[in-house]
Amino acid sequence: MKMNLWIAMTVLIALPVAVVLAGQMGLLSGTAPTDLGVSNERLKPPSLTRNSVSSQAALHPEHPQLAYAAIEPLRLFGLAPQQSVAVLSRVLAAEPGVTIEAQTEGYILATARTPWLGFVDDLEFWLNPTLGVIEVRSASRLGREDFGTNRQRIERIRSAYNTATEKPIDATDPVGQ
Repeated sequence: MKMNLWIAMTVLIALPVAVVLAGQMGLLSGTAPTDLGVSNERLKPPSLTRNSVSSQAALHPEHPQLAYAAIEPLRLFGLAPQQSVAVLSRVLAAEPGVTIEAQTEGYILATARTPWLGFVDDLEFWLNPTLGVIEVRSASRLGREDFGTNRQRIERIRSAYNTATEKPIDATDPVGQ
């Protein structure tokens, strides 16, 4: 009986430690998609499972996750388009766990990594010249459910972006300070 209890306790301790170590080693980060970016004025469609959000979800009316994935784009609030992208870039750089992977005129690709388990989500922002908004997409690389993480992150970024666009922009000041 004592041996079974010892084995159970060992497993209960070792399993979470092994999972955290796997995350810290990058084993839970997933593979970067090769089809990100803008094509025909569209970002990649939302995932087929409940692990992404997209401001362009409505462009896919038959999508099985349309209601879950739909999120509003970022507004420009009267700023010049490239100035809005610059503000967004600074907001992303200040967001914990977010790394800007690529940036071109009007497009930002970033990744968000969770601190303990190292799960990686891909974030895309595209300045839509036709609609005058910044389209957003955030999707988990692994898993079928994100438990609202992508939506919460985009809303946190939106809040910081909205705050940053309310005051004069000084490129030397970090966002939110």
